[in-house]
Amino acid sequence: MEIEKKYIINDLPLPLESYPCHFIEQAYLCTNPVIRIRRFDEEYTLTYKGEGMMIREESNLPLTKDAYEHLKGKRDGHIITKKRYHIPLPQYENLMIELDIFLSPYPGMILAEVEFQTEDEALAFLPPYWFGEEVTLDPKYHNSNMIYLPFVL
Repeated sequence: MEIEKKYIINDLPLPLESYPCHFIEQAYLCTNPVIRIRRFDEEYTLTYKGEGMMIREESNLPLTKDAYEHLKGKRDGHIITKKRYHIPLPQYENLMIELDIFLSPYPGMILAEVEFQTEDEALAFLPPYWFGEEVTLDPKYHNSNMIYLPFVL
């Protein structure tokens, strides 16, 4: 089960160099249900995501690089690439910001996601001052919908 909230980031008040950074490339084989393949640095996964906005089922299976490359040719829409920074939230024990800076096809777009253990924890969350609009319930900000251009912010 995945429980997460998502926010637009307009201005970054902190230097990112001090946080772990990963390269992500992902493509979608199907968007209903969501079936995604992802390269996370040099790890490869196939993910199934159930219906829902803030709360939804999620299952991950490992892929080999060859399987990933084979499936990538069968994708729908565009491939999404982004850099992901992991930023701790000191005011919340065990919470981490996953800050995504998109490279393609939306260069410069920045979204932040925070994953939670429970729905109550998610509902009680107060985002940092530098988070912009919450877009958790806006389906156009699901990566599975962002593969189709044009995407209007």
